[in-house]
Amino acid sequence: MELPAAFCRRMERLLGADYKRFFESYETPLRRGVRVNLLKTDKERFLSLFPLPLVPSPFAADGFYLDAPLKAGGDPLFHAGAYYMQEPSASAAVTVLSPQAGERILDLCAAPGGKSTQIAAALGGTGLLWSNEYVRARAHILGQNSERCGVRNAVLSSSDAETLARGLPAFFDAVLVDAPCSGEGMFRKEPAALSEWSEDNVAHCAARQRDILDAAAKTVKAGGRLVYSTCTFAPEENECTAAWFLETHPDFEPLPIAVSFGEAGFAFDRVAAFDKTVRGARYDAAACRRILPYHGGEGHFIAAFRRTDAPPTVPAPFVYPKDKNADAAAALFCDCFAGEMYGVPLTVGDTVRLLPAGLPAFSGLPVLSAGVALAAVCKNRLEPCHAVFAAARAAECRRLLSLPPEDARLAAFLHGEELQADGAAGFTAVAVAGIPVGFGKCAGGRLKNRYPKGLRNF
Repeated sequence: MELPAAFCRRMERLLGADYKRFFESYETPLRRGVRVNLLKTDKERFLSLFPLPLVPSPFAADGFYLDAPLKAGGDPLFHAGAYYMQEPSASAAVTVLSPQAGERILDLCAAPGGKSTQIAAALGGTGLLWSNEYVRARAHILGQNSERCGVRNAVLSSSDAETLARGLPAFFDAVLVDAPCSGEGMFRKEPAALSEWSEDNVAHCAARQRDILDAAAKTVKAGGRLVYSTCTFAPEENECTAAWFLETHPDFEPLPIAVSFGEAGFAFDRVAAFDKTVRGARYDAAACRRILPYHGGEGHFIAAFRRTDAPPTVPAPFVYPKDKNADAAAALFCDCFAGEMYGVPLTVGDTVRLLPAGLPAFSGLPVLSAGVALAAVCKNRLEPCHAVFAAARAAECRRLLSLPPEDARLAAFLHGEELQADGAAGFTAVAVAGIPVGFGKCAGGRLKNRYPKGLRNF
């Protein structure tokens, strides 16, 4: 790989004695990663099903290195949301964020969804996840990945950071800003990052990141956490931006990061010359973490902060109206699944959705969806949606057709074909070794396929 000369000079200046080790790492094979989706399966069960060898990653308890070639699109377990393909060190930021059950968490720059689905798995269906992506096309991909991974308790929006800050002041227990960056840690994975790199672009990214952080800070409640991450090595975007944030936000303090991977952020005198506008008086290297290629990942930077004070203004709670289709929705849910319905039904257009509890009033915010699509409104009846089966666990399904990954009937189902099925009549979940992937309708010994046409790319 031919790296830009200016980039090489900058890295030699930054790394000093580690310069040679850094560049030698580019001669080693690119390592890919798999993160087990704990919303759909557990780690032991997944490891017994996955067809290729995996090596534990240091960056997340549910993360692994995958060194063998894999076409995920041809793996039924992938379609069932059992795992997420992710550059290994990309999971580190959520490990630092440390989501806790019941928390309200904002993932501000969330597409394509690796970190949001990791947060959702940590929440385990409790609390509230707000996944935002400014670019609408990327927000659509984020929604698809969240649905595949069975996320129930999320809001999806496509907003600029400042608009969210005005609508959701001091609302979140934790906020993740995985900011758009110059992508120096993506050079091997995404050639476009290499071709677009310049020192001017580094400066542009740093300015944009500070605008985003300034807005994100307003959404954190008193005592809450803000985690900032990039996939670049540039100090202007990393330590210098962390120092700038603490200088300009006295209501935040550095939050030391206690992890074993990577290394602490660089001392400020080591990076100060890269951005002479920042003084670094409140900067704390222990509240930052660098992951370089010789640490086992392509490259990440993480900084953590805690808000010590916040204004008392918070958004009003969302008023859940009594929905005209509430009784029919409850009956449909009860017909398909055991246990209590996990959301509040609300008809949005021609779809009944199960909204998560604890929503704020979001009028005026560009929300694309909330919760799980339960059913489509069809004349005088409700027909279940794919999403509610993708979000189901096998034990919850009243009727279940579970097939091993290698079963030819499973491939046929993922291609949209009807199957022979001798089970009870009704809407029936289809599962990959007990992990629901979709559904069909059983009648007369046949299962009529309801797998969405747009997903039939197996």
